[in-house]
Amino acid sequence: MLSLGRSFTWTGRRSAGLILYNSTPAGRGLTTDAKQQEKPKKIKFGPLSDQDRIFTNLYGRHDWRLKGALKRGDWYKTKEILLKGPEWILNEVKVSGLRGRGGAGFPTGMKWSFMNKPSDGRPKYLVVNADEGEPGTCKDREIMRHDPHKLVEGCVVAGRAMGARAAYIYIRGEFYNESSNLQVAIKEAYAAGLIGKNACGSGYNFDVFVMRGAGAYICGEETALIESIEGKQGKPRLKPPFPADIGVFGCPTTVANVETVAVAPAICRRGGAWFASFGRERNSGTKLFNISGHVNTPCTVEEEMSISLRDLLERHAGGVRGGWDNLLGVIPGGSSTPIIPRSVCDDVMMDFDDLVRAETALGTAAVIVMDKSTDVIRAIARLVEFYKHESCGQCTPCREGVDWMNSIMWRFVKGDARSSEIDMIWELSKQIEGHTICALGDGAAWPVQGLIRHFRPVMEQRISKFKATNPKEAEKRREVI
Repeated sequence: MLSLGRSFTWTGRRSAGLILYNSTPAGRGLTTDAKQQEKPKKIKFGPLSDQDRIFTNLYGRHDWRLKGALKRGDWYKTKEILLKGPEWILNEVKVSGLRGRGGAGFPTGMKWSFMNKPSDGRPKYLVVNADEGEPGTCKDREIMRHDPHKLVEGCVVAGRAMGARAAYIYIRGEFYNESSNLQVAIKEAYAAGLIGKNACGSGYNFDVFVMRGAGAYICGEETALIESIEGKQGKPRLKPPFPADIGVFGCPTTVANVETVAVAPAICRRGGAWFASFGRERNSGTKLFNISGHVNTPCTVEEEMSISLRDLLERHAGGVRGGWDNLLGVIPGGSSTPIIPRSVCDDVMMDFDDLVRAETALGTAAVIVMDKSTDVIRAIARLVEFYKHESCGQCTPCREGVDWMNSIMWRFVKGDARSSEIDMIWELSKQIEGHTICALGDGAAWPVQGLIRHFRPVMEQRISKFKATNPKEAEKRREVI
């Protein structure tokens, strides 16, 4: 599931080439870093070649058990990676530029390094968020069903980087086949000595456990997930304290997404610089994209970050149903990200920074395509209804505000509203956004904001049509409000 976290825009910059003085007497003067001058800036992204794919059994065409995983290169030189130690692993992950694949996009190397501090006697834990409940998102389940050893190996490598004693993989209760395959993979890894005591013969002890949830969307938020593991109601905690200080069972914990953890061994084997060679700066690597909705061939595909949205849809999903001109809009990162219209889709790139520029977000990279047959107001109203249902009710702005937004949105579907209520629901969404413990309130507010930002004329037209066909009902609405 989406690792619910407020959208994070990383502002760190790589230092520019150093300006040095030539110290030789004959040639004092300014010289720039030659490497930076020689390396041309990459402007074309995708398609990804097969040799660069990390998830080589995404469609389940090969054996997902240990024997098949070993043939595909999993568990190769894992012992050497573990023996190189936490600092080396963390450095490779930092060099790779990997950012969290669960939605928030926080730099992974930085996040994992928060755990790498002197021990105070408490054990440290890695918690893998496999709850994947974000509508439109279907990537983590493919990894667990068809490539579970990638995740198990990733747990060992990530655990070593942060000095963790064990990993808890919190998997959505509905994922029966996925949890079964994952449990088999863990059993095989124990039997082969790859995890457990002296994992991979490295002297590092590391256990992996599977915890099954009960399908609550809110448990994709890291602290609600921790509460659920502890046997409590899945309700987000106030932060601070952050999980890196007080997490599961009161011990230092890092919560990471399935895809984020699963790519760690490949980064360590091939090198952080290899991973960083894909995508734009600050948007590095390969990414699993889920393409659904009004396309000819919906799919989950691994592609290079920063590929254009149009290229992604036409190359892998057979294009928009009825052609590109029939496109109405796209939700680019799962249901909680704002919709963008066709005019924006023409040239937007699928990465964190360019989608922020387009006033939306990459999120989980779950691309939901809508053609011109879509009732866009009804589509967004249905999403708001989902968030209303999944709210834990702990925060007043979310509990009351999303319920109010839901009522107004369904009136907008009919057109039974006043034009001034468009501004009212916009203001309401702003009062919810950023005023709750977790980001579920933000996730409910952003689809409404995207609708108003780009499809306000459609909403006004619907209201006008209702007034024309139902003058008595429209008059009542005018008097009541």
